[in-house]
Amino acid sequence: MEGWSTQHFTDRVFLDTPVPGVGLLPQNSLGGGPIQLPVLNQPSAAEGPAPCADPTQFVLARRKSIQIRVRDVKVGGGAPIAVQSMCNTYTHDVEATVSQIKRLEAAGCEIVRVAVPDERAANALAEIKRRTHIPLVADIHFDYRLALMAAEAGVDCLRINPGNINGEDRVNEVVAASKDHGISIRIGVNAGSLEKNLLDRFGGATSQAIVESGLRHVAMLEKRGFYETKISLKASDVARTVLAYRLMAQKVDYPLHLGITESGSLRSGSVKSAVGLGILLSEGIGDTLRVSLASDPVDEVDVAFEILKSLQLRQKGVNVVACPSCGRVQIDVDKLTLEIEKELSHIDAPITVAVMGCEVNGPGEAREADIGVAGGHKRALMFMKGEKIGLVEYADIKKNLVREVETMAAKIAKVSAREMTGDGDV
Repeated sequence: MEGWSTQHFTDRVFLDTPVPGVGLLPQNSLGGGPIQLPVLNQPSAAEGPAPCADPTQFVLARRKSIQIRVRDVKVGGGAPIAVQSMCNTYTHDVEATVSQIKRLEAAGCEIVRVAVPDERAANALAEIKRRTHIPLVADIHFDYRLALMAAEAGVDCLRINPGNINGEDRVNEVVAASKDHGISIRIGVNAGSLEKNLLDRFGGATSQAIVESGLRHVAMLEKRGFYETKISLKASDVARTVLAYRLMAQKVDYPLHLGITESGSLRSGSVKSAVGLGILLSEGIGDTLRVSLASDPVDEVDVAFEILKSLQLRQKGVNVVACPSCGRVQIDVDKLTLEIEKELSHIDAPITVAVMGCEVNGPGEAREADIGVAGGHKRALMFMKGEKIGLVEYADIKKNLVREVETMAAKIAKVSAREMTGDGDV
C-alpha cells in the first residue's frame, strides 16, 4: 500500500507492569518519556489504598465524606456501600410489612425504608421496629408531626425535605427530636417535587435546580447545628441524576445516597440503574444506594449487589461467569447458568463460578475462577483454583459444581468464624 509506514512497533505497553491506580504507562509520549493516563479521583501516595472492599483487586478511589450512622450501619467515611430498599406494603399493615422486611433482610438488605403518610402508619412503627432487626427509615412528607411520632417510635433515620415541612418552628422541632433520639436525617431531593421558584429560575427540573434544592435543605439543618445528614438527588433519567451527584460531590462532604428514581420495570430499571449508578460508583461517588424498581423489593437488593460486585466494591454471594454461547458450545450454557445461580442463591461466600461452553476460551476462563467447567467433546473439564480436577459427564455438571461450591463455602465460613473469635489456627 502506497505511503503505508512499516515502522517497528516499539511500545512496551503490553509488557510493562501496571502501576496501581494508573495502569500501564505508554513509553513513547510526545514529550519523549512515559506519560500517565488520567485517573478520576486518584488518591495520593500519602492517602494509602482506596477504601474498597478489596483494593488490591480493583483500585477505585472513593470520594471522601464524613461518616454518619443509621443505627449500627456506618454510611460514608470509607465504610462499605450500604444497600437499601423500600417496602411497598401499607405500613399500617404490620404483618405484611414485617414479613417483607424479613425477606429483604434475608436477601442482604442493610437499611429499609417505609412510607409514613398518616397517623395509622406512624402508630405502626414501634411494633414494626420491635419485630425486625435492620435499621428502619421513616419516609415523611409535609406533616412534621409524623416525623416527631416516628422519632418517638424509635426509627433510626428520617427521610425528609425540611423545605416542605412549612415553618421554621416545625423544622426546629424535627431537628430537636432527631438530636434527642440520636437519629440521622436523609435529605431526599426528587426532580418531580422541586420548589416552584427553582423551576422558574433554572427553566425546569435541571441537575442544577436539584442541587440547589439540596443545598437549601442542608443549610436549614446546619443552621440548627445538625450534621448527621445524608443526601439523595434523584431524577428518572441517568443524565440528570449523574450530573446532579457530580455537582453536589464537589460542594459538600456529606455522604451521598445514590438512586435513579422511578427507573422502571425489573428489566429496564435494572439497566438504567446499572448505567447511572455504575458511572457514579466508578468515579468514587456514593456511600449508600437503592435500586428503585417497579418490582418485588427483594429484586432491588439483588440488583444492587450485582452492581456493587461488578465494580468489586462489595463481595457477597456467588458470582457466575458464563460465556454468551455460540455455535461451538458443547453444553446448554443458558439453562445450566440459570440453574446454578438458583441452586447457589443461598451462598453468601464470595465465590466465582465459571460456566463455559467450549474449548476455545473455556479452559482459560474456568482457570481464572474459584471453580469452573469448560465443555468439551462428550464431557466437560472441571477446574478448581486454576487446577484441573477431572472430567465430568454433561448430566452431572450441575450436581458436581453445586457440591464443590457448597463445600468451598463451608470452609470459608469456618475460617471466618475462627478469625472472628480468634479460636485456633486458621
